[in-house]
Amino acid sequence: MTDLLPLPRVVDLTGGSFELAPGAAISGDGELVDGLRAALSVLDLRIVDGGGAVTVRRDPGLGAEAYTLTVDPGGVRVTAADRAGAFYAGQTLRQLLPPDAYRSVRPRTPWTIPGVRVEDAPRCSWRGMHLDVARHFLPKQDVLRHIDIMAAHKLNILHLHLVDDQGWRVESRAYPKLHEVGSHRPRTISSYYGEEVTYDEVPHGGRYTLADLAEIAEYARSRSVTVVPEIDVPGHASALVAAYPQYGARPQETFPVLDRWGISPTILSPLPATVDFLTTVLDEVAGALGGAPFFHIGGDECVLDDWAASAEIDDYRRSLGLDTPAELHAWFLRRLADELAGRGTRAVVWDEAFVSGELRADTVVMPWRGMGVARRVAAAGYDVVITPVFPLYFDYGESDGAEEPLAIGAPTTLADVAAFEVIPESWTAAERARVLGAQAQHWSERIPDARTLDYRAWPRGAALAEITWHGRPADLTGRLGAHLARLDALGVEYRPPQGPRPWQRGGIGRRRHRPGVVNVVEMMRHVEEMTNSADSTRPSM
Repeated sequence: MTDLLPLPRVVDLTGGSFELAPGAAISGDGELVDGLRAALSVLDLRIVDGGGAVTVRRDPGLGAEAYTLTVDPGGVRVTAADRAGAFYAGQTLRQLLPPDAYRSVRPRTPWTIPGVRVEDAPRCSWRGMHLDVARHFLPKQDVLRHIDIMAAHKLNILHLHLVDDQGWRVESRAYPKLHEVGSHRPRTISSYYGEEVTYDEVPHGGRYTLADLAEIAEYARSRSVTVVPEIDVPGHASALVAAYPQYGARPQETFPVLDRWGISPTILSPLPATVDFLTTVLDEVAGALGGAPFFHIGGDECVLDDWAASAEIDDYRRSLGLDTPAELHAWFLRRLADELAGRGTRAVVWDEAFVSGELRADTVVMPWRGMGVARRVAAAGYDVVITPVFPLYFDYGESDGAEEPLAIGAPTTLADVAAFEVIPESWTAAERARVLGAQAQHWSERIPDARTLDYRAWPRGAALAEITWHGRPADLTGRLGAHLARLDALGVEYRPPQGPRPWQRGGIGRRRHRPGVVNVVEMMRHVEEMTNSADSTRPSM
């Protein structure tokens, strides 16, 4: 049973087996039955009032997302505290079936399940993946498919980066120019860092309607995944200011949706009118999601020069009793966090917001600049989601090999992810208790489509699932072969551990590999030295 992934806490082979037929009867607690059936939809299990091949029982004492699974010649028995636990029991049961259980075609004959007892619960409550749909838009069906793959790995948070300089990706009925103007750009930079600047001259765009967002959220919920939206402010604001320049720090000027990568100096005004505007937009997004337990408001990579240069903004800063633009940056984010808190939502920010000033006590911080700043955040008493560039930025390539397709930098290997310590033993007990979990980032400057996303996300995402659900594995490589057969059946175009397939290689054209531009280990050493500065930046090329 060593090929289960992520590895459950306890797995005991008990002997014997059970044949589970398509359309078999399932009974028990209605909500839990629904969760188990959602994980095993290929079997089309038939709900009955009592008995049946599969029974599901509730035990609140197990804890959130926990479950037990028993298979013996008498049938399948599941116990869970909540729907999510039953869903994850179903995912484990699915892994006990042949890889064809990951296809969409119902089996014609029963499948034999080995006798087993599993006791399981997650190590971390936040097991996330971040999708940047602003730089390159990902159509709704591709997002839904990605949720399915996440759910198969017991990953439970989808962080949707909906807004950046290069695009605004969600409908606003209150401020329709946001999607009418901000959701598309006429071209995209095609050259790489250090090369002569060229553009593809191909229009790019897309956005989700509020109905689309509601659909994504409900689809995710049914698979025990929570959508965490991000409206990144006050920087990364070119697309927003292109639509509504009056909310920018230079309201008399017009700005285009950015067609290149990197950091733009364009920034929102921190004045009350901007806060009111953003509050309306946040409410629209949260409302479409059916409520948002978490809402990411960014706070990263802000160039504050325009705030310092504006007499109106500078007067406002002084009226608040703040000494510097950095303090105003912290105040602005705190103000938005207060608005969210009044609606029952916790704000999430990148670590610059922590460095620049005092946060609300309930704010969640994502420290991308390394474990040094992560520990400072935890020591200060804030909840932390671990998100360091190394090894959790999956837009970085998995090797420096010449066959690799273009990436922002390299290398971050499968082994690097598997060896990563999400909750360091060297931290104090109080610091460790502040770690909610970890999340992999897919910044999309070099991820233009779903096939590339598959290549970057998997199987490194399987290692992420392992370290957030179970802990650092001793035998991931030994289990990975069987798991890749499941991904094959699911249609995931992952990167094989031995290297890219012929059609996945970089070739000699636009996606050819460029070695040595950004070395992730050297870059992380640099940013660790800069965590005392609110102006540190994520390389973005």
